[in-house]
Amino acid sequence: MRILGIDPGLQTTGFGAIETEGPLLHYAASGTIKTKEAAQGDLPSRLKLIFEGVREVVARYEPEQASVEIVFVNVNPQSTLLLGQARGAAIAGLLASPTSPQVSEYTALQMKKAVVGHGHAAKAQIRHMVMRLLNLPREPNNDASDALGLAICHAHAGHAMAQMAKATELTRRTHAQIKGGRVY
Repeated sequence: MRILGIDPGLQTTGFGAIETEGPLLHYAASGTIKTKEAAQGDLPSRLKLIFEGVREVVARYEPEQASVEIVFVNVNPQSTLLLGQARGAAIAGLLASPTSPQVSEYTALQMKKAVVGHGHAAKAQIRHMVMRLLNLPREPNNDASDALGLAICHAHAGHAMAQMAKATELTRRTHAQIKGGRVY
Protein backbone atom coordinates (compact mmCIF):
# COMPACT_ATOMS: atom_id res chain seq x y z
CA MET A 1 0.00 0.00 0.00
CA ARG A 2 1.27 3.49 -0.81
CA ILE A 3 0.73 6.24 1.78
CA LEU A 4 1.24 9.94 1.13
CA GLY A 5 2.01 12.31 4.01
CA ILE A 6 1.33 16.04 3.67
CA ASP A 7 2.84 18.70 5.96
CA PRO A 8 0.91 21.84 4.95
CA GLY A 9 2.53 25.25 4.97
CA LEU A 10 1.75 28.51 3.22
CA GLN A 11 5.29 29.01 1.91
CA THR A 12 6.43 25.38 1.77
CA THR A 13 4.23 22.28 1.83
CA GLY A 14 6.11 19.05 2.37
CA PHE A 15 5.10 15.71 0.91
CA GLY A 16 6.41 12.22 1.43
CA ALA A 17 5.30 8.89 -0.01
CA ILE A 18 6.08 5.48 1.46
CA GLU A 19 5.08 1.95 0.60
CA THR A 20 4.15 -0.61 3.21
CA GLU A 21 4.64 -4.32 2.89
CA GLY A 22 3.28 -5.76 6.10
CA PRO A 23 5.40 -4.19 8.86
CA LEU A 24 8.12 -3.12 6.41
CA LEU A 25 8.31 0.50 5.26
CA HIS A 26 9.92 1.54 1.98
CA TYR A 27 10.69 5.06 0.78
CA ALA A 28 8.93 6.05 -2.47
CA ALA A 29 9.41 9.83 -2.80
CA SER A 30 9.52 13.13 -0.95
CA GLY A 31 9.83 16.80 -1.66
CA THR A 32 8.29 20.22 -1.22
CA ILE A 33 5.76 22.41 -2.95
CA LYS A 34 6.98 26.01 -2.78
CA THR A 35 4.79 29.05 -3.25
CA LYS A 36 7.53 31.69 -3.38
CA GLU A 37 6.82 32.44 -7.05
CA ALA A 38 3.52 34.04 -5.99
CA ALA A 39 3.64 37.53 -4.51
CA GLN A 40 3.94 37.66 -0.71
CA GLY A 41 0.45 39.10 -0.17
CA ASP A 42 -1.27 37.10 -2.93
CA LEU A 43 -2.97 34.42 -0.81
CA PRO A 44 -5.26 33.03 -3.56
CA SER A 45 -2.28 32.41 -5.87
CA ARG A 46 -0.38 30.64 -3.09
CA LEU A 47 -3.37 28.44 -2.26
CA LYS A 48 -3.77 27.60 -5.95
CA LEU A 49 -0.11 26.53 -6.15
CA ILE A 50 -0.58 24.25 -3.11
CA PHE A 51 -3.79 22.78 -4.56
CA GLU A 52 -2.24 22.12 -7.97
CA GLY A 53 1.01 20.83 -6.46
CA VAL A 54 -0.77 18.28 -4.28
CA ARG A 55 -2.92 17.17 -7.24
CA GLU A 56 0.25 16.65 -9.29
CA VAL A 57 1.88 14.62 -6.48
CA VAL A 58 -1.24 12.43 -6.19
CA ALA A 59 -1.34 11.92 -9.96
CA ARG A 60 2.34 10.97 -10.05
CA TYR A 61 2.54 8.63 -7.05
CA GLU A 62 -1.09 7.36 -6.89
CA PRO A 63 -1.33 6.83 -3.11
CA GLU A 64 -4.14 4.70 -1.72
CA GLN A 65 -4.15 6.60 1.58
CA ALA A 66 -2.99 10.00 2.74
CA SER A 67 -2.29 11.61 6.10
CA VAL A 68 -2.33 15.34 6.75
CA GLU A 69 -1.13 17.23 9.80
CA ILE A 70 -3.83 18.83 11.90
CA VAL A 71 -3.26 22.54 12.46
CA PHE A 72 -2.58 23.50 16.07
CA VAL A 73 -3.73 26.81 17.49
CA ASN A 74 -0.69 29.04 17.42
CA VAL A 75 0.06 32.08 19.57
CA ASN A 76 -0.71 34.26 16.56
CA PRO A 77 -4.33 33.70 15.42
CA GLN A 78 -3.63 35.21 11.98
CA SER A 79 -0.86 32.65 11.35
CA THR A 80 -3.18 29.86 12.45
CA LEU A 81 -5.87 31.00 10.02
CA LEU A 82 -3.41 31.23 7.13
CA LEU A 83 -1.99 27.78 7.91
CA GLY A 84 -5.54 26.40 8.08
CA GLN A 85 -6.21 27.75 4.59
CA ALA A 86 -3.04 26.11 3.28
CA ARG A 87 -4.15 22.85 4.90
CA GLY A 88 -7.57 23.19 3.26
CA ALA A 89 -5.98 23.71 -0.15
CA ALA A 90 -3.83 20.60 0.36
CA ILE A 91 -6.82 18.46 1.39
CA ALA A 92 -8.84 19.81 -1.55
CA GLY A 93 -5.95 18.83 -3.84
CA LEU A 94 -6.00 15.30 -2.42
CA LEU A 95 -9.75 14.93 -2.83
CA ALA A 96 -9.98 16.59 -6.25
CA SER A 97 -7.66 14.05 -7.81
CA PRO A 98 -9.14 11.31 -10.00
CA THR A 99 -7.54 8.66 -7.76
CA SER A 100 -8.59 10.40 -4.55
CA PRO A 101 -6.93 8.64 -1.59
CA GLN A 102 -8.58 8.06 1.77
CA VAL A 103 -7.48 10.96 4.01
CA SER A 104 -6.56 10.66 7.71
CA GLU A 105 -5.44 13.41 10.07
CA TYR A 106 -2.82 13.38 12.81
CA THR A 107 -1.45 16.02 15.15
CA ALA A 108 2.25 16.85 15.28
CA LEU A 109 2.32 15.26 18.74
CA GLN A 110 0.91 11.97 17.40
CA MET A 111 3.40 11.96 14.53
CA LYS A 112 6.34 12.63 16.85
CA LYS A 113 5.25 9.83 19.20
CA ALA A 114 4.93 7.39 16.30
CA VAL A 115 8.30 8.26 14.76
CA VAL A 116 10.56 9.23 17.67
CA GLY A 117 8.75 7.79 20.69
CA HIS A 118 7.88 11.02 22.49
CA GLY A 119 5.73 13.97 21.55
CA HIS A 120 8.23 16.74 22.21
CA ALA A 121 10.89 15.63 19.75
CA ALA A 122 13.01 18.21 17.97
CA LYS A 123 13.07 18.56 14.18
CA ALA A 124 16.56 17.03 14.06
CA GLN A 125 15.32 13.94 15.91
CA ILE A 126 12.44 13.52 13.46
CA ARG A 127 14.77 13.88 10.46
CA HIS A 128 17.18 11.32 11.90
CA MET A 129 14.51 8.75 12.77
CA VAL A 130 12.81 9.11 9.37
CA MET A 131 16.20 8.52 7.76
CA ARG A 132 16.75 5.42 9.93
CA LEU A 133 13.23 3.98 9.57
CA LEU A 134 13.23 4.34 5.79
CA ASN A 135 16.92 3.46 5.33
CA LEU A 136 17.69 6.72 3.51
CA PRO A 137 21.27 7.69 2.59
CA ARG A 138 20.85 11.15 4.16
CA GLU A 139 18.34 13.15 6.18
CA PRO A 140 15.52 14.84 4.24
CA ASN A 141 14.74 18.53 4.82
CA ASN A 142 12.37 19.51 7.65
CA ASP A 143 9.19 19.76 5.56
CA ALA A 144 9.76 16.49 3.71
CA SER A 145 10.76 14.66 6.91
CA ASP A 146 7.60 15.84 8.68
CA ALA A 147 5.52 14.63 5.72
CA LEU A 148 7.32 11.27 5.70
CA GLY A 149 6.76 11.14 9.47
CA LEU A 150 3.02 11.60 8.91
CA ALA A 151 3.03 8.73 6.40
CA ILE A 152 4.95 6.55 8.88
CA CYS A 153 2.51 7.52 11.64
CA HIS A 154 -0.40 6.42 9.47
CA ALA A 155 1.36 3.19 8.55
CA HIS A 156 1.76 2.41 12.26
CA ALA A 157 -1.58 3.70 13.56
CA GLY A 158 -3.91 3.51 10.57
CA HIS A 159 -4.49 -0.24 10.78
CA ALA A 160 -5.21 -0.12 14.51
CA MET A 161 -7.60 2.81 14.05
CA ALA A 162 -9.44 0.95 11.28
CA GLN A 163 -9.79 -2.13 13.51
CA MET A 164 -11.18 0.02 16.33
CA ALA A 165 -13.65 1.62 13.94
CA LYS A 166 -14.88 -1.81 12.88
CA ALA A 167 -15.25 -2.97 16.49
CA THR A 168 -17.22 0.03 17.69
CA GLU A 169 -19.00 2.94 16.13
CA LEU A 170 -16.77 6.00 16.38
CA THR A 171 -18.43 9.38 16.33
CA ARG A 172 -16.71 12.68 15.90
CA ARG A 173 -17.41 15.22 18.59
CA THR A 174 -19.21 18.13 17.00
CA HIS A 175 -19.40 20.47 19.95
CA ALA A 176 -18.30 20.88 23.52
CA GLN A 177 -19.90 22.29 26.60
CA ILE A 178 -17.95 24.73 28.72
CA LYS A 179 -18.67 24.67 32.45
CA GLY A 180 -16.55 26.57 34.91
CA GLY A 181 -13.76 27.10 32.39
CA ARG A 182 -13.54 23.38 31.50
CA VAL A 183 -14.55 21.71 28.26
CA TYR A 184 -16.81 18.64 28.60
